[in-house]
Amino acid sequence: MPVELRKRKAPVAAPAPEPPAKKQSKVSKATAKVKATVKGVKGVKGVKGATAAAKKPTETNGSSKSGKPVAGHVISLDGFGGEVETNDGLKTTLEALVNESKAGVVLFTYPKASTPGCTNQVCLFRDSYTDLTKEGLLIYGLSTDSPKANTTFKTKQNLPYPLLCDPSATLIGAIGLKKTPKGTTRGVFAVDKTGKILLAEPGSPAGTVEAVKKLVAAGGISATKTDVVADKSTNGEVSEEKKDGEAVEKPTE
Repeated sequence: MPVELRKRKAPVAAPAPEPPAKKQSKVSKATAKVKATVKGVKGVKGVKGATAAAKKPTETNGSSKSGKPVAGHVISLDGFGGEVETNDGLKTTLEALVNESKAGVVLFTYPKASTPGCTNQVCLFRDSYTDLTKEGLLIYGLSTDSPKANTTFKTKQNLPYPLLCDPSATLIGAIGLKKTPKGTTRGVFAVDKTGKILLAEPGSPAGTVEAVKKLVAAGGISATKTDVVADKSTNGEVSEEKKDGEAVEKPTE
């Protein structure tokens, strides 16, 4: 019987291997790494700069970054602290009070009229009133009490100075002595005729008085208004005009 021969299938050729990727030179790797690092640093700096700009508060004139006034800084008195009322019912502002003074204004704050600590405080200012005002400063008590409550307080303790009523705590907040969310921190604030802050600090009843005493004793409080003093000489009366500590003799007409 004849043998049937079968044709063998031709073997399938294996795909040609892909050429190996070119090795990146050491110089190219180093360059790429440096570029990536620089780009990353720039990105970080940009983020940090934007974050810092967002966090940085706007510092107000005369105030610290926390928003509280700082001794030595100068504030604009125009509109500062809004409008308050005296215990007699008269509307006024810090600017108006400063303008009425010879050398500036002292505001001492107290939490509540006719309470023991506040009574002690107003009486200490009462007893030292003459010494505290001898350089031309005007003294005022300041609280959120009503005119009626402060008038009763003033009359009962025989106070020689007015008590200011600030129920909305706008002035108390402006001088940095408002508690959050509500209330008043006992303290003292003083400003001269130019708007320079002389004192801005919390304190005890006795501590607030002592702070003003030290301020007056240290000097540096000068009246900016012209004071005229009559002086008699051999040639008749001569007026002596004093301004900012300098005396200039002017003959009277």
